[in-house]
Amino acid sequence: MLVEDNLLNQRIVTFSLQKYNHKVVIANNGLEAIDRFKEGDYDAVLMDIMMPYMDGLEATVKIRELENEMERERTPIIALTANTMDNDRDKCISYGMDEFMAKPFDIEKLKQIFTDLEIVK
Repeated sequence: MLVEDNLLNQRIVTFSLQKYNHKVVIANNGLEAIDRFKEGDYDAVLMDIMMPYMDGLEATVKIRELENEMERERTPIIALTANTMDNDRDKCISYGMDEFMAKPFDIEKLKQIFTDLEIVK
């Protein structure tokens, strides 16, 4: 699942992932991500941090709570953000994210993250 409010970023990431046969479900903000997460299982979540209605940090906390409530296995959540300071990465990890990737989007870096997190595709 791609959680991203920017249409251009949605298109770039979706196009890049589809080239490698990944199916992409889009949520436009954190609230939509929560709803989509309740409806299905995902191999991974790419989560923007700054979005309207509910940011990526809060959405991550809610997803982790849902995993516990629904007795689901942990879904890898990867921050996808323009915030690139060392403390930004630490903050994302402290909120329950598994990895951190700075924008602009880099498919080769994401492929390495998928390998490191053992996300099969």
